[in-house]
Amino acid sequence: MKSAESGRKYELSLKARVPRLAGKGIAQEAPAERTLETVYYDTKGFRLTRAGITLRRSSDSGWCLSFPSGQELRFPLGEGPASFAPLVRAYTLDRKLRPIAQVRTDRFTHRWSDESGRTVATLADDHVTGEFLGGQALRLDRWRELDVELAPDSSPGLLDRLDRTLRKRGAENAWWPSKLQRLLGDETEGARGPDEVLPAYLSEQFERLRRADLGFRLGEEDSVHQLRVAARKLRSALQTFNSLAGKKKATAIAAELKWLGGELAPARDAEVSQARLEACLDEVPSELVFGPLRQYLTRDFARTSQTGLARATEALSSTRYATLLKSIATLLDTMPPVRKKALRKPLRKTARKLYRAAAATEGLSGAELEQALHNVRKKAKRARYAADAVHPVFGKKLRTWRKNVKAVQQTLGKHQDTVVDRAALRHFAIDGFGENQNTFTFGLLYGRDEAAAKMLRDRFAGEWRTLRMGACPSWLAA
Repeated sequence: MKSAESGRKYELSLKARVPRLAGKGIAQEAPAERTLETVYYDTKGFRLTRAGITLRRSSDSGWCLSFPSGQELRFPLGEGPASFAPLVRAYTLDRKLRPIAQVRTDRFTHRWSDESGRTVATLADDHVTGEFLGGQALRLDRWRELDVELAPDSSPGLLDRLDRTLRKRGAENAWWPSKLQRLLGDETEGARGPDEVLPAYLSEQFERLRRADLGFRLGEEDSVHQLRVAARKLRSALQTFNSLAGKKKATAIAAELKWLGGELAPARDAEVSQARLEACLDEVPSELVFGPLRQYLTRDFARTSQTGLARATEALSSTRYATLLKSIATLLDTMPPVRKKALRKPLRKTARKLYRAAAATEGLSGAELEQALHNVRKKAKRARYAADAVHPVFGKKLRTWRKNVKAVQQTLGKHQDTVVDRAALRHFAIDGFGENQNTFTFGLLYGRDEAAAKMLRDRFAGEWRTLRMGACPSWLAA
């Protein structure tokens, strides 16, 4: 049903008459009639419909590809399904798009106007005949829908008035969100994934990956980041729980997810580094900023970012990537149930790797310490993701442990940012010096990052003590 502020959708018997709302300053015109022919397309297994994506071809408006976010893309009638396939590749997995349903709508549009002749609302009275083409046997259905829309400047109270009048004629709230969903009925119920905690987590991350893939193809901001996060979480879970997901398949998929992350990394890393360094410049007093530093950063990162985006685009268009998606889908379709007790051993193994990595930092300094802390960060991230996957079945103590691991990971993530930033600042200073630029400000920022790194190492030490002394399940203790 639509929001009460703009419109409402109803169902009505095919034999009932549309009520007339006249008097009290409202006039109702004779209906305008037209016929619409719409064909819906999907794969054999309804992969688009299950994901909330609709591809249709209408006789009056051409092609429309609509997404769960409400976004729609429209194309002329002369286009074909092959034109849209690359956009939804992560969902179709290169399966052929074919007609699954055909709908004929005889629409009678009534206009309600006030005393000045201004339109205050419209009612679309749709008499629908649908044919389901996706099953083994042809299925026909006929029904009737009413769609009421208020004009933008009409009073919301008018909608309630119309509602009362329609209900007196037998109108009821529409049950189905769309004509296609009504025609398909329970054909797509197989979309529901298993209830087991690990398969459900993997399915969730795969869906996040596919949504980010779609966002990247549509040019949405932050889509590269979302792709990397979903790929990283999938990879981490498959590495941690590979013995439960099918070791050979899980290991192979994790290796391909590592490749994907590497292809996406340059575009995202350039974006993040530029944002961080520009934010640092904002904190420097203007009298200490020498030379065209912002222009210098913009020029350098624009070149890096463009190259990174081209690399990401090539990877997502490759046969290798399509094969990876199919492998993940197959793994999820065939993954056996996982008992709660079986989840403990992989998580305990991941936790102990984290403890050993932290112990290995003792007595180190300089670049060796930075590298060792980076290793702790990676182990903490994997432990956190593992806890994310299974925490629904392990209670409060695991959630507390996971919270403390996350704090360690985030602090060491910021520490690694200073390492990356200092390397970039050194590069900029050398290049700037070669171009006769004043590099004082780069040196100033480098010194600030060194001080921040020291502060973050101290914070890590305190957070690590909290982690080791805090609550956790007994089977997870070191």
